[in-house]
Amino acid sequence: MEVQYGDACWSLQQVYEWSRKFLNSVSSLTDSPRPGQAHQVVTPEAIATVEAIVKKNHRITVDEIAAHLDTSHGSAHHIIHDVLQFHKMSARCVPRQLTAELKEGRVEML
Repeated sequence: MEVQYGDACWSLQQVYEWSRKFLNSVSSLTDSPRPGQAHQVVTPEAIATVEAIVKKNHRITVDEIAAHLDTSHGSAHHIIHDVLQFHKMSARCVPRQLTAELKEGRVEML
């Protein structure tokens, strides 16, 4: 099958898992909800607050943001890195998609 379909071919383990699921009367191939707490503090207000804090002070830490929002470190990290897509660059939080001018430091950030 790999010769015919190349990288689009499913692994043998995946086929075995699906066969086992169908034998046990599971008809859906989508992922079922996993245990754990959902990100309940990821609200538009929290996102706007974090964005304003980071734009005001690029050198702020995730722990300081978490303390300001009264949330966990993980929730603050999720908002910064996954929702706003900021990452550290020279100890400053900046947008992930930078232009060539921003990378070279020729344009002042915010």
